Amino acid sequence: MRIKRSSWSIPYAIFLALFVVMPLVMVAIYAFQGRGGGFSLEQFSRFIHTPEDLNTFMYSIEIALITTVLCLLLGYPAAWIMANSELNPSRITILLFILPMWVNMLIRTLATVALFDFLKAPLGEGALIFGMVYNFLPFMIYPIYNTLSKMDKSLPEAAKDLGATPGKVFTKVTLPLSMPGVWSGVLMVFMPTISTFAVAELLTMNKVKLFGTTIQENINSGMWNYGAALSLIMLIIIGVSTLMSGEESSRENETGGLL
Repeated sequence: MRIKRSSWSIPYAIFLALFVVMPLVMVAIYAFQGRGGGFSLEQFSRFIHTPEDLNTFMYSIEIALITTVLCLLLGYPAAWIMANSELNPSRITILLFILPMWVNMLIRTLATVALFDFLKAPLGEGALIFGMVYNFLPFMIYPIYNTLSKMDKSLPEAAKDLGATPGKVFTKVTLPLSMPGVWSGVLMVFMPTISTFAVAELLTMNKVKLFGTTIQENINSGMWNYGAALSLIMLIIIGVSTLMSGEESSRENETGGLL
């Protein structure tokens, strides 16, 4: 009996239903559930009227923005050098940047704590930002490098032939064409940074609390409904950011990134 090709997708559909769709549905149900068990916006109202949680949320966004900007400033030049065969003829450099992604994030964070310990440097906000950049920098470099390495090399060459300076070639050709990779890198760094909690706890000795820690504390203390509401807020932000990034990347691809 010949098995249809579509039948191979059944195990994946079951897996997605059990471990992706069902948890999201449960989060939504708990988030909109009041004390009496019925539909309620009580949990979201509580979030709005809890200054501590709002301040933690805004602080998490601030840390995420700082981390993303630093990763972009460090990652774009690195990706450009890696994609330029004249400046980086060896593939070993690419491997060195990818290698840290093979190590668990908690192990990398513990190594950062040990480094600060060795240097007698205090753990706090500075250590947190350093650890965030160290952990998420490869996620910024790789998508930008991937985009730059696939870019049509004849376009910058044509711009040079037409008399464009190296600065103009970069701003008018290379940078616009690399924007899909930049948007992907920004998304891959910004979103996990907001929701992380273990990195903040280890690198600040629990002195600095991010939004992910607030969610964890509420769920651990049995306040499932409030924790689910906070998680849903985070999911909505991630979803909106992903859609915006996807639309921006599509627009860049349609226009060739040169408009």
